[in-house]
Amino acid sequence: MLERLNQCMEYIERHLDQPVDVAELARVAATSEYHLRRMFSALAGLPLSEYVRRRRLTVAGAEVLDGRVTLLEIAVRYGYGSGEAFARAFRAMHGVGPGEARRDGSPLVSQPRLTFRLTVEGSSSMRYRVVERAEFTVVGLKARVPLVHVGPNQAIIDFVRGLEPGVLEALKGLPGQEPEGIVAVCDDLDPSRAEGTELDYYHGVVTSAAAADVPEGAVALPVPAGTWAVFTTSGPTPEAIQYLWRDVFTEWFPSNPYRGRPGPEILRTRMSPDGTEAEAELWLPVEREPVRV
Repeated sequence: MLERLNQCMEYIERHLDQPVDVAELARVAATSEYHLRRMFSALAGLPLSEYVRRRRLTVAGAEVLDGRVTLLEIAVRYGYGSGEAFARAFRAMHGVGPGEARRDGSPLVSQPRLTFRLTVEGSSSMRYRVVERAEFTVVGLKARVPLVHVGPNQAIIDFVRGLEPGVLEALKGLPGQEPEGIVAVCDDLDPSRAEGTELDYYHGVVTSAAAADVPEGAVALPVPAGTWAVFTTSGPTPEAIQYLWRDVFTEWFPSNPYRGRPGPEILRTRMSPDGTEAEAELWLPVEREPVRV
């Protein structure tokens, strides 16, 4: 997988002055567009689209300082429809406009070209299982919240604190399925997985209940049949859970013949009495990678 990702980086470098076709990148990586975007974001720490934008503006910055072609020619070469649009993007990354940078020789920001390498650690094993599930339903209370990569998600904390205890008890009374009990479900995430982008958060249960049994104020999210990878962890909260999410994409996916597929991500958490430790089970929708010949 890492070798194919590096081939994608070569492709991007050759097409910085052209639209980058993500479908073609996925073909180079021998995976789906959905999985490529998720893998890149997890490994690189920024969305694929943001990396391409920053690489373009890095190369454009060198040409601005070089001074041999006009600023409008540079803008058009790197896909900006006007000099004004280029100037706004340039200033957002470099902190100065292109005209000022050319005139004063201002220092610019550089986005290094990425290369993916394997680091062998093997200090711990990852506990997981792969299961086939028939269709089921998530029933719960729903909110639109921002994505937070590290540390507590205050929007989710505030949402859960504001829930009526009676509704939660009604949810617990529905016929349960694995993972049992109250779960946190994330759905409709932005493909970029960028910090601050929004997602649908459900606080509810996995059930086989019919639509007529949904408690007042709750909503139902139908989930089709499919394959799920189930990961378990324990440790300080929220770090242990966030590190699990990271490790799945940086260690498990590159080492196993599966890729992510669209669908909700389900987290079941059991807290210690003092609230500092957690045991967690993370369910991710996956599919087998196609056999390449």
